[in-house]
Amino acid sequence: MSSFVLSKLGQNHIDEISDANNEPAWLKEYRKSSFAIYQQLPPEVSPLYNKYSDANKMNPDEVTFSLSSDSTVPDFVKDRMNELADNPHVVQIGTNIHKINLPPELKSKGLVICSIQDAIKDHSDKIKKSLESTDPKTDKYTALNNAFFNSGIFIYIPKNMILEKTIHIILSLSMDQTSTISRNVIIGEESSKASVVQELYAPKSPKQQAYLELLNVHVNQNTELDLITLQAMDQNAVNFSTRKADIGRDGRMNWYLGLFGSLLSRYKIDNYLSGIGANATDTEVVFGNKNQSFDITSNLIHIAQSTTGRVLEKSVLKDTSKSLFKGMIRIEKEAHHTESYLAGHSILLDKGAKSDSIPGLEIFTNDVKATHAASVAQIDEEQLFYLGTRCLSKSDAQKIIVEGFLEPLSRKMSYQIRAWITYLIDSKWLGRELSIKSDEQLKELLEVEETRYRETDIFESHYKYR
Repeated sequence: MSSFVLSKLGQNHIDEISDANNEPAWLKEYRKSSFAIYQQLPPEVSPLYNKYSDANKMNPDEVTFSLSSDSTVPDFVKDRMNELADNPHVVQIGTNIHKINLPPELKSKGLVICSIQDAIKDHSDKIKKSLESTDPKTDKYTALNNAFFNSGIFIYIPKNMILEKTIHIILSLSMDQTSTISRNVIIGEESSKASVVQELYAPKSPKQQAYLELLNVHVNQNTELDLITLQAMDQNAVNFSTRKADIGRDGRMNWYLGLFGSLLSRYKIDNYLSGIGANATDTEVVFGNKNQSFDITSNLIHIAQSTTGRVLEKSVLKDTSKSLFKGMIRIEKEAHHTESYLAGHSILLDKGAKSDSIPGLEIFTNDVKATHAASVAQIDEEQLFYLGTRCLSKSDAQKIIVEGFLEPLSRKMSYQIRAWITYLIDSKWLGRELSIKSDEQLKELLEVEETRYRETDIFESHYKYR
C-alpha cells in the first residue's frame, strides 16, 4: 500500500486498508461513515475550549501513514524486550506487531493478547460491540481513528482471572518516519483483575511523526483494572490519545498517566460509571520543557447511583512549555449518592511557561457530593532563597520543591509506578534519554520505594537505612 498524507485522506484509502486486511463489510461501512463525520467536525468540538487548543501543532502535510511500516526495532526497544523476559508482553513497531509473549499457562486459562486484525477475525462479536459503543461524533480524532486505524492491540482477561503478572505494551513509532493509527481494546470480564503498562516511544526524526490512539476499556462487574501509560516520545513527535472506559457494577478503573515526551500530547479520557458502586480514579503527571504542549481532558460521567470518581492532574512546566487541563463531572438524574472530585494543579518553573485549568460540574440530581479545584503558581522565590542558604543550586532547589509538589499525588500510586515516574523525571531533568532502563539508579529507586510502602515492617525499614 502506498503512503498517504493526513491532509489528503480519502475514501479510496479506506478501501485499500479494508481490502488489504480482508475486513468484513460492516467494518468497511463503519470506517466510511466515521470518515464522513471526521470531515465535518472541527479540531475542537466544544466552543468552550476552542481558543485554548493547540491541535494545529500537528502538521497534516508532514504526517504520513502506511498499512505496513518499517519493522526495524530501535535499540532502546531491544533493551526493554530483554528486561521483560517471560512477562506477558506485546511489542509494536509502527504498524507491525513485532512480538507477542503470552505464557502457555495463561493462554490455557483464556487470556488473549493479539493484534486488532486477528481479533476482528477471531473475536468479531466483542470487537464489533466495542466499535459500536464509541460515538465518532464526540471528537474529530475519534472519527479519524475509527476511519483509518491501521494497527492495534486486543487484550481479553477472562472471568475470575486474577493476573499477578503485569502485561506490558511496548510501542515505538517506526524508523521510516511514518505515523501510526492504533485501535486498542481491553476487556476485563466479571471478577477479574489485571494491570497493564503501556510505554510509548518515538525515534528521532527530521519530520513530524504521530501516534494516534483510540482505546476502549470495558470493566465488567466486580472487575479491577489498572492501566499505566508512560509516554517518552521524541519531542518532534505528536501523540493523540482518546480513551473511553465503561465501568460496570462494583468495577474499578485506575488510570495512571505520565507524560514527558512529544511536541504535543492530547489526551481525552471519558469514564462512564454505568454500574452501581462503580469507581474510577485518574492520576496524571505532566512534565514539560522547551516548547512542549500538553492538552489533557478527563471526564467523569456518573450514570448509576453510589458511584465514585477521582481525577487529580499535576503539571510541572519549564521554559516555554504549556499545559491545558479540562475536566467535567457530570452526574445524571439516577446517580444518587455519588461522590466525585476533579482537580488540576500546575507549577511554573520559568516565566515563559503557561498553564490553564478549566474544571466543570454538571449535576442533574440531588444527594450527591461533587467538587473541583484548580491552581497555577510559580515557585516562591523565598523558598528558593532558603534552600540556597543550605548550599543547594537553583536547579537542585527547584527539583526538591517539585518533588514535594508531586508527593501527595505519588502516594496514590504503587511503589513500582512511583519509581518509574521518578526515574523519568530525573532523566528529563538531567537531559538523559527518556526510556525505562533497569540500571542501578532505577534499582535503587525501586528498593527505596518498596521499603517506603512496607509500612507494617517499621523495624526492618529502620534497620536497613539507619
